Amino acid sequence: MLKIASKLPHLGTTIFTVMSQMASEYKAINLSQGYPDFDVPEPLLALMTKYLNAGMNQYPPMTGVPYLRQQIAVKVENLYDCKVDSETEITVTSGATEALFVAIQATIQADDDVIVFDPVYDSYEPAIQLAGGRAIHVPLDDQFNINWDLVRAAMTSRTRMIIVNSPHNPSGSTLKSDDLDQLQALTEDTNIIVLSDEVYEHMVFNGLPHESILTRPKLKQRAFVVSSFGKTYHATGWKVAYCIAPEALSKEFRKVHQYVTFTTHTPTQWALAEYMESHPEHYLELPQFYQAKRDLFLEEMKDSRFKLSPSQGTYFQLADYGEISDKSDVEFANWLTQEMGVAAIPISVFYEKPVSGRHVRFCFAKDDSTIKAACKILREL
Repeated sequence: MLKIASKLPHLGTTIFTVMSQMASEYKAINLSQGYPDFDVPEPLLALMTKYLNAGMNQYPPMTGVPYLRQQIAVKVENLYDCKVDSETEITVTSGATEALFVAIQATIQADDDVIVFDPVYDSYEPAIQLAGGRAIHVPLDDQFNINWDLVRAAMTSRTRMIIVNSPHNPSGSTLKSDDLDQLQALTEDTNIIVLSDEVYEHMVFNGLPHESILTRPKLKQRAFVVSSFGKTYHATGWKVAYCIAPEALSKEFRKVHQYVTFTTHTPTQWALAEYMESHPEHYLELPQFYQAKRDLFLEEMKDSRFKLSPSQGTYFQLADYGEISDKSDVEFANWLTQEMGVAAIPISVFYEKPVSGRHVRFCFAKDDSTIKAACKILREL
């Protein structure tokens, strides 16, 4: 019998796959995995057809279609007052998970430490382990904000990277200007790289700005910044994203990227580029679009026994079910899916150490009728 020495012996199937499969099996309303149940904008679909029929079906440049990289540079300058070189500092990738993986593989070596924040998105640590590094877990506080004193205490001579995620999945919290001040002060005059997961950059609510690493020149010069077209354009299945990094980091990033996916689906890149240029209002209006869905979810849930503190960003909402059940969050999520017909994500799976809180995560990137149908069930618990 073939013997395999697993490189990730403690990992099974991701919680998102598990809960979505369970939702399908039990015919539950799926508020677990983070994807919209409404379609891509019609003009963008038309552009995809246009470029498919125009023969844009062969390999594009390894770094991405120039037209798309140029439009990314335009957007970044307009939103963050940051000039980036589309040739040397922007790389298009096959999804944000690939970009995160490549950034880690390109820069983390054996025995390097990488600071991550619990609850932590589940793709970070496996990538760190495969690179030979160690994930150093720092818990967020009760409001899911960073305690920078804990970060300072966790830093050693082995610290090579800090991964930040804002807006934060799974909690929906966001970094503030002071957080960037603290991060800049901690990393200045060090050899620490910042990996900033900003895939929900266009989903920050209540009129607040997204505090991107790109707004801070000193941080930008030591950072990989990852963004997602799938999240922004309701097209998670297209798996197109990009990474912005200074030239020296981009060179290392591209060395790995070329042997992971090499490049990304050609007609999609062309379609996204033209849509970005002709419809900038899409991403400019996205915060209001998703805030309306968040507010609908909160309004529909106000008479439930769940406790909810409004999400600051993303299309996720945490809910405390402590008044409903004393089950663990994994048990509660399973029961909620199998018996009540609404699927959610338990939060404890994103922590290194057990937590006492009772929270599940709901996704409100759904049609209004889906939100109302799910909340009707949840109000009855």
